[in-house]
Amino acid sequence: MTAPATTPAPLQLVLGDEELLVERAVRAALDSSRLADDTAELTRMRVSDITPPELAELVSPSLFSEGRVIVLEHAQDISQELADAVLSYVKDPADGVVLVVVHSGGGRSKAAKSLPSALRKAGAVVTECEKITKPAEREAFVRNEVRRAGGRIDAAGVAALVDAVGSDLRELASAAAQLVADSGGKVDEDAVRRYHRGKADVTGFLVAEKAVAGDRAAALESLRWAQQIGVPHVLIADALADAVRTTARVSAAGRGNPNQLAGELGMPPWKIRKAQGQARGWSAGPLADAMRIVARVNAEVKGAAADPDYALERAVLEIAAARQRR
Repeated sequence: MTAPATTPAPLQLVLGDEELLVERAVRAALDSSRLADDTAELTRMRVSDITPPELAELVSPSLFSEGRVIVLEHAQDISQELADAVLSYVKDPADGVVLVVVHSGGGRSKAAKSLPSALRKAGAVVTECEKITKPAEREAFVRNEVRRAGGRIDAAGVAALVDAVGSDLRELASAAAQLVADSGGKVDEDAVRRYHRGKADVTGFLVAEKAVAGDRAAALESLRWAQQIGVPHVLIADALADAVRTTARVSAAGRGNPNQLAGELGMPPWKIRKAQGQARGWSAGPLADAMRIVARVNAEVKGAAADPDYALERAVLEIAAARQRR
């Protein structure tokens, strides 16, 4: 007999450490379970806080067949004893119980490292939640979030939204959903600018853009306003580093077609095109100096400097000055 379409997978592996995606995966497991049984209960336990007998009690068949979702968190810290108990259980899972194992993908012990592979072999449904660190991945995330909310967004809109919000996935997801609601579904650069009026134009990315362009006055003005409204020092330093590194990489690649360079550099064509314009005023020596400046300010805003505001101001001035050298 075919199982109902709403029957949740009894074994699920959430693999990775991107917090927002992990939380969504756990929520999806619970929602799926509650489609089959709206009284299904959620229990979350760290593997360090549970013993094999306690696990056995959690996953044992219920007298009244109540649905349950058992989430084992931080499975990268699992002991051999508990891993053995998990793998023993999944050979014959109980009806109505969904076991969700959340694992970062790492682990120190042999048991922790081998657990994901063993769960895959046992038939676990796997949800990948790897950290989103690359600009292209972040842009893809924004596009997916807009689609998820029922909207569409063009490349310029993606760039503007990332520039305006930064790298925090929760903020990007929230902004994407709100923009779709506010714009009627079609999100472009103008919609992003309207939504983030008074904020989008003072992000670290604009500070970085003005500094790399050598516009000392505009860079300082943007920096001071960003500081005034509370843009985190680390985000501004990260934006400076990203702008300088992008300029250096595009400069080294030459004046090729942005569409052809996109695959080679791992950047969207619009970003390459923009960086090619910025790179025209730079030469190898000043770019090397700028790389050293952004490395230094990154350390300074993370605790090496007594005054991170001053450290950022100095970095912005030095980058703008380096741009003027040949």
